[in-house]
Amino acid sequence: MTSWRQVALVAMAMSGGRSAATLEGQALPPALEIVTDEADAAMAMLARRRAGGTVDEAAWRRLFATDGYGRLKAREAAMGRAFDDSAFQAFLLSDTLLARAPELERTLAAWKTIRPDGPAARALAYLPAGTRLRARVYLLVKPRTNSFVFEVDTDPAIMLYLDPARTAAQLENTIAHELHHVGYAAACRAPTDSAADPARAEALRWLGAFGEGVAMLAAAGGPDVHPHATSAAEDRARWDRDVGRAAEDLRRVERFLLDLLEGRLTDPDSTRRAGMAFFGVQGPWYTVGWVMASTIERGAGRAALVGALCEPGVLLHRYNEAARRSGDRTLPLWSGALLARLPLPAAPAPASEDRP
Repeated sequence: MTSWRQVALVAMAMSGGRSAATLEGQALPPALEIVTDEADAAMAMLARRRAGGTVDEAAWRRLFATDGYGRLKAREAAMGRAFDDSAFQAFLLSDTLLARAPELERTLAAWKTIRPDGPAARALAYLPAGTRLRARVYLLVKPRTNSFVFEVDTDPAIMLYLDPARTAAQLENTIAHELHHVGYAAACRAPTDSAADPARAEALRWLGAFGEGVAMLAAAGGPDVHPHATSAAEDRARWDRDVGRAAEDLRRVERFLLDLLEGRLTDPDSTRRAGMAFFGVQGPWYTVGWVMASTIERGAGRAALVGALCEPGVLLHRYNEAARRSGDRTLPLWSGALLARLPLPAAPAPASEDRP
């Protein structure tokens, strides 16, 4: 398991820029940074409007030149979403946003003080030993209310919507979740044992989406902590309802994977639509993934789970083993038809550190 001392490797620079800064008199390495340039520029515009002034062209140029705005615009383009400067101008000039300016200002000030130690430790505990987290964490004033990672393989970014309704505990949970994605991308570059079979390679690539479930487990801190312990009641209820459908959803994912492996699904656009449908708000990639990850950790220990992280086919085998040993007949199992087409574990799962 990763040592807590490794958290020192991922301290954030808190200056709001992209150079190293100091916090409480201690120099911090810039492996992780908080970048607030877009939010700072937006808040300066809102402050000017609240004072009765107007936003001049120089202010717009400053905002459009920020790193945060450039990364946001590039990400929306990558997702195929309409996003242009004039639409963003209309958003920042809206009366609705102006009315929210005081709470946004307070939230931005509070979020700048968040330390990464706890979220980073949670993510590292569910990543292979030696994984180094590197990312910029952008705090953004933007029209869409989502948070996400971007370009994790090249220049990792965690892009967070500035949300006054989000508590410090919820923010730390989100950062831990997204940091796990960054670490997963760094530690697990590509599925193995797939070059000779394009269909198998595609299935293994999609199986990597179960990383969402592992990230839920990591962000919570363990299998005995509810993944939405810090969330609003409605989010927790939705999760519980969706986890209750895990058996049905596992079969849906299995059909998708077998369609890939057996050549019934070959069109890239159709494949993408089918696979993306399992994301949803927090769909089967999250819920079934969490059921698998938590079952493995409870039955075989965290080392067994982390050891299978970079081999998504092995993860399914290891889950079936843990589910059978648990004696819990409510846990669904992957079919032999699917597992026969996926890599087998090279060795038995490590014995749990928590059991005699």
